[in-house]
Amino acid sequence: MEAPNAPSNLASSQNPKPAISKSSASHDRDFLNHLEAYLAKRDGVDKLLKISRYATKIILASSIVPEDLALNRQLKSFESSVGVSRKAFRLGKFVQDLNALRNSCFDSREDLILSIIAYGGEGLYMFVEQFVWLVKSGLIDAKHSRTLQKISVWAEFFGYIGSISLKIRDLNRINQDESRLLSTIEISISRGLKYDEEAKKVQKLKEKRLMKRLSIVQDFADGLMAWADIRDGNGRLSGPLVISSAGLLSALISAHKNWLSC
Repeated sequence: MEAPNAPSNLASSQNPKPAISKSSASHDRDFLNHLEAYLAKRDGVDKLLKISRYATKIILASSIVPEDLALNRQLKSFESSVGVSRKAFRLGKFVQDLNALRNSCFDSREDLILSIIAYGGEGLYMFVEQFVWLVKSGLIDAKHSRTLQKISVWAEFFGYIGSISLKIRDLNRINQDESRLLSTIEISISRGLKYDEEAKKVQKLKEKRLMKRLSIVQDFADGLMAWADIRDGNGRLSGPLVISSAGLLSALISAHKNWLSC
C-alpha cells in the first residue's frame, strides 16, 4: 500500500500539533481506521478470503447442508471461486521471500541452510502458484495443471519444514534471553536495585514467544494441508474435515498477526 503523502514542513509549522507517541496512538486507534489499514494490505484481504473459504469447507465436510439442496451447490461454487481468487493475491509475492533471504543475517551454517529451505521453498511455491492461477483462469492449458501443482505443493511443504525449524531455534534464543534477564532481575532484587527496564524486556519476550508459538502452530497446520495434497487426500490425517479445520486455524492465526501488525 502506498503511504499517504506526509505534510510539508510549511504546513507543519503553520499548524503545530502535540506529539503523540506511537504506542498511545496504537492503543487509542479508531476501529474503522484500523480496519481500513488492515483491508488495504494484500495479506489482510487474503486471510479474510481464507477464513471464508475454509469455514465453507468445514460446513461442506460436516454434511450440515444436504447434498441435494441448492445451497450445497452454491457453497461448493463459492469455495472454488474463493480458492481461485486467493491465487491472484500471490502474484509477485515470491519477491518478499527473495528479499527476506537476501537481508537475513546468519549466525551459523545451520541458519543459512534452514533459511534457504524456508524462504527458497516458500518463494518457489509462490512463484509456481502464479502459473497455477493462470491454468485455473484458462490462459494456460489445463494439461500442465497437475505438474505445476505437484511442484508447488512439494516446495510449500519443504518451506514449512525450514520455517518451523527456524522458529524453534528462535524460541530457544528467546528462552535463553529471558533466562539471562531473570538472572539479572534476581541479582538486582538481592542488591536492592531497580529492575524496571529488565522487567519490561521480559514482558516483551513473553509476548514475542507467544506470537512465535502461534506462528509454529500455523506452519504445522499449513504443512498438514500441504502433506495431504501430496498424498492426494489419502491417509488418516487427510480427511476433509481435519484439513478444513487446519486451514481455518491457520487463517485465524494469520489474520490475528496481520491485525496486530497494521
